[in-house]
Amino acid sequence: MATFQKSLIREKYGIPHDAVITVGGTVGVGKSTFTRALADLLGFRVSVEKVDGNPYLERFYDDFARWSFHLQIYFLAERFKEQKRMFEYGGGFVQDRSIYEDTGIFAKMLYEQGRMSEDDYQTYTQLFEAMVMTPYFPHPDLLIYLEGSFDEIIDRVHERGRPMEQQTPTQYWQDLFGRYDKWIDSFTACPVLRISIHEYDILNNSGSVEVVLERAAEKIKQLRAVRRNG
Repeated sequence: MATFQKSLIREKYGIPHDAVITVGGTVGVGKSTFTRALADLLGFRVSVEKVDGNPYLERFYDDFARWSFHLQIYFLAERFKEQKRMFEYGGGFVQDRSIYEDTGIFAKMLYEQGRMSEDDYQTYTQLFEAMVMTPYFPHPDLLIYLEGSFDEIIDRVHERGRPMEQQTPTQYWQDLFGRYDKWIDSFTACPVLRISIHEYDILNNSGSVEVVLERAAEKIKQLRAVRRNG
């Protein structure tokens, strides 16, 4: 699709050219595919999690308790830098997974499973709050939260066949699924648009993502009105 056509789509639905939209949801829900389809539709850039070059990832899987704090601090620093980069660039991004999921889901889960000490967890959460949960941090215009039933999600995890995921017990995915449900119910850092995976069909019709644009635009419009008046 030509750049001009993409700008017409943004204008049609009222999506600002400088918007920053984050896509969230549990592992296997289709965040990466949705992120790329939405970015392509809007003519936006894609922001993805950087895994290559992470010095702690392999060591973490060898010894969770030893390296969990280091891994989470690394992710926090990288996501913080990426969040600043998107806004300094002038927006126009769709982001695959938010900085908020690190503390609300993964660090908390490691702590509650005994894989992160009390001191490390408190240090991590205090650092997160000092860096992110302030009026000065550039929060996204919108978080699009993808959701489906647990059976649908676990089927998708099995279908994509990643070796590490295939070896992971079903109980882990069920725990993660429940944590995401609780997390999104209390999330307030930016507006949330909850989208069922049944509302679009990216694999067969990438244009089906358009069904969310009108709702997304309304959320962004309301937020920016509040920011202007606040």
